Amino acid sequence: MTDKNLKESKITLVGAGPGDADLITVKAIKALKTADVVLYDALVNEELLEYAPTGAVKVFVGKRSGDHTYSQDAVNKLMVDYALNYGHVVRLKGGDPFVFGRGFEELDFAASFNIPATVIPGISSSIAVAELQNIPVTHRGLSESFWVVTGTISNGKVSPDIYDAARSRATVVVLMGINKLAEITEIFKAEGKTKLPVAVIQSGTTVNEQVVIATVDTIVEAAKENKIGSPAIIVLGEVVSLHPKYKLITDIYDVVAQG
Repeated sequence: MTDKNLKESKITLVGAGPGDADLITVKAIKALKTADVVLYDALVNEELLEYAPTGAVKVFVGKRSGDHTYSQDAVNKLMVDYALNYGHVVRLKGGDPFVFGRGFEELDFAASFNIPATVIPGISSSIAVAELQNIPVTHRGLSESFWVVTGTISNGKVSPDIYDAARSRATVVVLMGINKLAEITEIFKAEGKTKLPVAVIQSGTTVNEQVVIATVDTIVEAAKENKIGSPAIIVLGEVVSLHPKYKLITDIYDVVAQG
């Protein structure tokens, strides 16, 4: 019997944060340092793998919008199989495991095999990406609450929750919605919010970050001009007007309006 077979089977779901390798928690780093296996997603900064022991098995399992290298069922089975055969599996997930990360499904699957599993929260892109652009999701006098909504549900359609969110006065943060940007803006236009400020932030917190600031009626064109793609978040709300670029946009509008 080898040493690896003597190790206790356990699983740790770890939030890797929004992209910048420095935005991972100390507790998450401690977990990585004791990993026998790391299963990591496409949105995870691979620099974080350096915290794992040299001999640890590191397996890329995909999982990003439009690119599912492994199905969720396959990931679940891999996670359990590695835990039973190797010991400590760190399931490294972008952002936070429980914010559209399907983390509880993985926790539940581990429990069905009586494998101890714990969760280490991560910094969610839903707040951090906007925050690092000096866009607060709440601000006195502008927004007292915020929604975090997925742009696309399992059938490929826009989430029905976006219709409800568009009727509110809250800041609305849409994840995994860049391919539905045109449909999302039409929902807001139907609520009379054509001039509502919008930010689209691609690859937030990373060296490839791109930021486009516009309004509901112009953001689709602006995103196309800047060739914005996935991964990106969409922030709709008056709080976006606090971004320095927004004043430039309104000044341009004023010049055009004045002829």
